[in-house]
Amino acid sequence: MRRALVFGGTGQVGQSVIDRLRTDGWRVTALSRRAQPDVEGLCWLRGDFDAMPPMPGAFDAIISCGPLDRFGRWYAQTDVTTPRVVAFGSTSIETKQVSADAIERDLVRRLGEGEANVFRTARSRAVAATLLRPTLVYGVGRDASLTRIAQLARRWRRFPLPRGANGLRQPVHVDDLADAVLACLEQPASFGRAYALPGGETLPYREMVARVLSALQPPAQLLELPPTLFRAVLRIAQASGRAQGLGGAAVARMHDDLVFDAESAQADFGYAPRRFQPRADMFEAPRNDA
Repeated sequence: MRRALVFGGTGQVGQSVIDRLRTDGWRVTALSRRAQPDVEGLCWLRGDFDAMPPMPGAFDAIISCGPLDRFGRWYAQTDVTTPRVVAFGSTSIETKQVSADAIERDLVRRLGEGEANVFRTARSRAVAATLLRPTLVYGVGRDASLTRIAQLARRWRRFPLPRGANGLRQPVHVDDLADAVLACLEQPASFGRAYALPGGETLPYREMVARVLSALQPPAQLLELPPTLFRAVLRIAQASGRAQGLGGAAVARMHDDLVFDAESAQADFGYAPRRFQPRADMFEAPRNDA
């Protein structure tokens, strides 16, 4: 039986990846800072990158669904061996390079360091490594973008956007990302490469938000405000702590096209993500995360 080591297994993408691996017959070892119950085909180790527990010395694959920079540093130092590494990064490495937000620029730096570490270490060990860069992730109520919008809209019964927020987006479902991991694991064409993983539909930011609001029960109203009024509303929301993560750089990007080509992923491992058809339950946080 094939064995996989998974980092970030309690996260939104990691949970889906573990489910797909187990369904495909893999025996999974995963890491968590908190104690987790073992189930058939899944063994949990308690620890993190700063306090790594003892673990087997070899796996058929190592998959990282957590912070790429921390994984990259661990991988460069570990004695654990594997012929295959798949790690998640983000398309933010391209879209936030010249952000006005210092925190976002630091994210780009850390993503770049993580990717470089993974590829450099893999080459030195003759290991096949693949980097996967999702776009805007959704699906299980644990993302900080569309789920945050849905939460605010449920509370207010409406959600404001600045007029002209028509920058293109490609939201991607967590299950499509998990499918991509399983699909690329044994495809030599993906070895040593990085892929953007957009969703299966490209649509304006305004339309994306409108679909989220329409999916809620009851549906919420989309308010398109003049830029000056929107900035005033945003300042009030930020002052009350209700608009965390929505700074000036994020608002400016609502007007920008953030579009990525999935052709390479489709050709190399059959990547076929779904269209954006949201349901209310996709934006409800799991009880243990509430």
